[in-house]
Amino acid sequence: MDPRHTFVAFEIGHRVGNVDLSTNRGRWDKKEGTVQFDAATKTGKVNLTIDMASINTGTEGFEKHLRSADFFDVEKKPTATFTSDKFVFQGDKLVELVGNLTLMGKTHPVTLRANRFGCTDNPMIKREVCGGDFEPLWTAASSA
Repeated sequence: MDPRHTFVAFEIGHRVGNVDLSTNRGRWDKKEGTVQFDAATKTGKVNLTIDMASINTGTEGFEKHLRSADFFDVEKKPTATFTSDKFVFQGDKLVELVGNLTLMGKTHPVTLRANRFGCTDNPMIKREVCGGDFEPLWTAASSA
């Protein structure tokens, strides 16, 4: 997993009282992990660890609040993890990763949809590279 090309980001509605105003966006700048992928056997593994204190929203006060016990409680729960060993294909195309997200000491099943995914030979580093965009599939039950 290349940390220069791996981003863990979020979007959440900004609401004041009962009025939706805008969308808050942010990301975690420190993360590390491994990906194993075998296109021929359609298998793989993902292990990602996120440093929760590295949250970056561009607004220092908001970041401090998100790090507090009101939200992520990073002093007590400094990391989150995502693990997966189930890669779902339609034909030869990777379409989903099914795994578990452990956040704040609780583990939740999560499915990530592959919006873009592909592998190609990279002439700069002279080996095959793979990459894609993945986003969670949410249902009414998972967002409750």
